[in-house]
Amino acid sequence: MSQLFVRTGITFSSRQQVLAHIGEEMLAKGVVHDTWPAALLEREAVFPTGIALEQHAIAIPHCEAEHAKSPALYLIRPTSPVKFQQADDDAEIHASLIIALIVENPTAQLKLLRRLFGELQNPDTLEALLNAPDTELATLFRETVLEPQLCVQNQ
Repeated sequence: MSQLFVRTGITFSSRQQVLAHIGEEMLAKGVVHDTWPAALLEREAVFPTGIALEQHAIAIPHCEAEHAKSPALYLIRPTSPVKFQQADDDAEIHASLIIALIVENPTAQLKLLRRLFGELQNPDTLEALLNAPDTELATLFRETVLEPQLCVQNQ
């Protein structure tokens, strides 16, 4: 069972700042090993995670499962989009939603990535997540993107 952490109303000047924030927060929550923040930065440098969708862009930073202690997701809706390098291109995108994955099972990680890609390609779903009130974002994400039985809200 994965924990879901949500943060809104936060400003970042760069993707490096986002990644450092994610690393610090996930260490503080106790869901990752000390090696996770550096592994996240290294993986993003080699395998960028920005994804251009129909009307918006997202980023799904993650790293190898060996750096995780327990499964979690960290959903961030920044005050303004953050530049990430596109996963399948050299271009930069402006991510309006950032979903960090902390997965300790590589098979589960692949399934979760497929589910995220599938659900977030629906413009209505992404629009709803970008416009939901802060207090409803976690519930909406769980209900529209994740299977409810797989996630427990933990803010």
